[in-house]
Amino acid sequence: MASIFTRIVSGEIPSYKVAEDENYFAFLDINPLAEGHTLVIPKKETDYIFDIGDEEYQGLFLFAKRVAAAMRMVIPCERIGIAVIGLEVRHAHIHLVPLKTIYDIDFRKPKLKLSPGEFAEIAAKISGAMIG
Repeated sequence: MASIFTRIVSGEIPSYKVAEDENYFAFLDINPLAEGHTLVIPKKETDYIFDIGDEEYQGLFLFAKRVAAAMRMVIPCERIGIAVIGLEVRHAHIHLVPLKTIYDIDFRKPKLKLSPGEFAEIAAKISGAMIG
């Protein structure tokens, strides 16, 4: 059975897309730790990030780097934090979280509640800042 992320990539489940190329997809986390919290995934479904082949792994992180650069241009923050946990959805993914403090990437804290309009506006800002 396809993961929820594979279903998002195929368009079966809607998302707030930030960026996409032939191999990778980035979209806003619908339970964000911070405004702009983005998930970056390979389109090819692989459960565990360290099971991804070297070329795809490098490509995933280079794609995430481009997304993070765009995020930093439009989301007020000190840095973009990165987390790879991989237990909540069995499809390799990277969390990119805008940080003002080290505590902004604590997954135990309450998630933000944003409206569909707010999600769409944030996604459009990040997407508009993508270079290359």
